[in-house]
Amino acid sequence: MKYRVIIEPDESGWFVAECPSLPGCISQGKTREEARDNIMDAIKGYIASLEKHGEPVPPPITEEIVEVVV
Repeated sequence: MKYRVIIEPDESGWFVAECPSLPGCISQGKTREEARDNIMDAIKGYIASLEKHGEPVPPPITEEIVEVVV
């Protein structure tokens, strides 16, 4: 499954990663790569918790990137 993840640096220099499709699913890391790895683990745990409690799992994203020539 693919989920959109947003990774941005915070004021302390760490990288914060969040998954908008999964409210409250946030992680961080010292590097962008570490934040990405940590949010992947957080997403797995989030989905496992939803399944354990019989809650619906949000569908993966479907998006396209288009190039606009100006």
